[in-house]
Amino acid sequence: MNFRGKEHLVWSLNNYLGLANHPEVRVADQQGAADFGMAYPMGARMMSGNSKYHEQLEQELAAFVGKPDAFLLNFGYQGMLSIIDCLVDRNDVIVYDGESHACIIDGLRLHLGKRFVYKHNDIESARKQLERATKLVGQSGGGILVITEGVFGMSGAQGKLKELIELKKDFNFRLLIDDAHGFGTMGPTGAGTHEEQDCIEGVDIYFATFAKSMAGIGAFVASTEEMTNFFRYNMRSQTFAKALPMPMVIGLLKRLELLKNNPELREKLWHIATSLQKGLRERGFDLGITNTMVTPVFLKGELVDATALTMDLRENYGIFCSIVVYPVIPKGLIELRLIPTAMHTIEDVNRTLEAFSEVAEKLKSGYYNDNKFSPE
Repeated sequence: MNFRGKEHLVWSLNNYLGLANHPEVRVADQQGAADFGMAYPMGARMMSGNSKYHEQLEQELAAFVGKPDAFLLNFGYQGMLSIIDCLVDRNDVIVYDGESHACIIDGLRLHLGKRFVYKHNDIESARKQLERATKLVGQSGGGILVITEGVFGMSGAQGKLKELIELKKDFNFRLLIDDAHGFGTMGPTGAGTHEEQDCIEGVDIYFATFAKSMAGIGAFVASTEEMTNFFRYNMRSQTFAKALPMPMVIGLLKRLELLKNNPELREKLWHIATSLQKGLRERGFDLGITNTMVTPVFLKGELVDATALTMDLRENYGIFCSIVVYPVIPKGLIELRLIPTAMHTIEDVNRTLEAFSEVAEKLKSGYYNDNKFSPE
C-alpha cells in the first residue's frame, strides 16, 4: 500500500483470499458496470429492484453454506442490526456472548425485551443465562434467541458453536451466528465456522458479510425457507431500501465462483497465517487464544507506547498494522492485530517477524515511553 508517498507492507486489510484485485473480479466488476450502470436496479427488492442475478446469488450462497435459502442484505453492519430487530419483540429474550461485535451490540439496543450476556465462550455461563431466559419467556410467551460469532475478530477465537448447540437438549432457543470472518476461510470448503465445527444443521440462522473474504459490499442471511421468507417480507431496512447495485451483484457471483473453485487461495491464506503465528510464538510473543487466521499480538504498555510503537513500525520498518488499546482491551495492554491474506508472502512474514522482535525490545527498554522515539 502506498501511504503518504511510501510503500508499506499492510496487515490490516480483510482481503483474506486476495480477491480485491483479482483480475477476473475486476473484469466482472467492470462488465457489470458497463452492462447495467451503477444505478440499476432502481428500487427495493419488493418493488422494482429484483433481478434474476440477485436471486441466483442467493441460491448459490444458500447451497454453499448448507441452508435451504438465503436473503441478500445491503450492508453487513446494518444487516445484523436488522436481523435482530426483525426476529424479536418485547416478549422475547436474547442471550449473547460478552465479546460480540459492535453490530450485534447495537442490534441489542433496539430490542425492547430482556437481554442477558454470558461470559465470552463460557458455556456454563451461557447455561445460567438460558435458565434465566427460560423463566422469563415462560411468563411472557416469547422465545429465546442466542447470538454468538463464528470467529471473533479481535481475539481470533472460534465461537463454541457445537457446545451451544448441545444446550438445545435442555433449552428451547434459536441460534444466530455472525460469521463475518469465518465465511470463505473456515471449514474444508470455506463454507464457514459451522462447517469447520461440523454443526451446520444446528445453526438456525447464519449471517456473513461480503466485506472480508469476498472483498465486496453487502451481506446475506441464510436459514430455512420459512425463516428466510420472513426476513424478505418483514425486514424494514431492506423493504424500504434500494437493492444492491447490479455491478456489485455480478461481481459477487464471480467472487463466489472463485472462492468455491479455487481452494488454493484458502490454502495460501492458511500457509501464511500458520507461518506467521508459528514464528511469532517461537520468538516469545503472546497471541492469546486465537485458533483461526486472525493474529493478535499482545504486548505490555500504555497508550503512549502503543502510538509510538505503531508509528515506528510504519515509518521506519514500512509495516502497517492495526492497533487496539483500552477500553477495547484491558489497561496496560497493547494489541497489534495482524490479518494474513493469500496475497502475503513468506518474505513478508520474515520481514514482519524481524521488525516485531526489534520493536518489542525497544518497548521493554522504555524507548517509546522515554520520548526517545521520533520518526526518521
